[in-house]
Amino acid sequence: MATSQDETTAPAAAAAAKPQRSLFGVLMGIFIILFVYALYFAKDFFLPVVLAFLLALTLSPIVRTLAWRGIPAPLSATLLVFLSFCGVAAIGFVLSGPIVALVEDAPKIGRELQERLSEVKGPMSRILQAGDQIESVTETASEPDVQKVVIAQPGIVSRAAGNLLSVGTTIAIMLVLSLFLLASGSMFYEKMVQTFDLMSDKKRALRIVYDVEREISRYLLTVALINSGLGVAVGLSCWLLGLPDALLWGVAAALLNFLPYVGSLIGIILVGVISIVTFDTLASAALAPLLYAGFTVLEGQFVTPLILGRRLELNAVAIFIAIAFWSWLWGFAGALLAVPILVIAKVFCDHFDGLGAIGNFLGAQDVREPDH
Repeated sequence: MATSQDETTAPAAAAAAKPQRSLFGVLMGIFIILFVYALYFAKDFFLPVVLAFLLALTLSPIVRTLAWRGIPAPLSATLLVFLSFCGVAAIGFVLSGPIVALVEDAPKIGRELQERLSEVKGPMSRILQAGDQIESVTETASEPDVQKVVIAQPGIVSRAAGNLLSVGTTIAIMLVLSLFLLASGSMFYEKMVQTFDLMSDKKRALRIVYDVEREISRYLLTVALINSGLGVAVGLSCWLLGLPDALLWGVAAALLNFLPYVGSLIGIILVGVISIVTFDTLASAALAPLLYAGFTVLEGQFVTPLILGRRLELNAVAIFIAIAFWSWLWGFAGALLAVPILVIAKVFCDHFDGLGAIGNFLGAQDVREPDH
């Protein structure tokens, strides 16, 4: 009798659970959409906060190591943040002149590039000119009496001043917030552990948090050092070859390498353009981008896998999707943050059983031994 009653109540319970799961899915979808909208429209708030947390995660092992040696966390955090500020300020000051000169010379570089490539693009240029002539004739024939109104855009100086003010504000908020995060030590961890009742849950939560922090900080700090080494190699090669503004291209290579695949391609194209304009022959101009490409291949295929291992290697499809999403959301800064955020998501998912499938999707394909 009890068995038959259980058999009748089980389908009813399953049928009652389906609407609840559907409602939960709908609410979760609405929450994700609203969250994305909040990230998009509140970029000026979220961007420095995310940067501050990433900087704090990167420097937290150093602060903790110094604390074990008797140096208080507020003192070491202040010193590290101050050194970070000095580094950013020094790089910005040194590169401000070359960047301004490059922006001013952009039209001249474009004309020189067209002249140097005129032999290669002869047939294509005639096709493009014919297309422009057809378009102008069509517009004149369809709308002969319509006057075009061109809205004046702000000048390059005013736009640069506005962007510089925005970047300065973002950096200031990032440094101050990261200082507070580093100086607070383990306060956030203690607050989080206090939310659990059982001692076993407290220990498990604390172990997961420290594991995640250690892996993420190791990844971010190691990648930052590797990218710095790549920037030094690219900058030295450009300097030895006689390319102007070698320091600028070294720093650009280090920053762009935070964008896997896409960043190195952008850097190679930029260095190639400047090389074509600078050197007399195309053979000489090809040396700098070829060396750049060789350094990136060496870094991506040998150095980074050897140092970091394969555990935090990411799926190429997930990387491209993340870069496209975050660049649409926060522009170039979002594109630079895409891969670190993806690594954080993968590490979190790997530490929770319910999110293991997502972590497996974000990871690269497993290398398995062949069956014998």
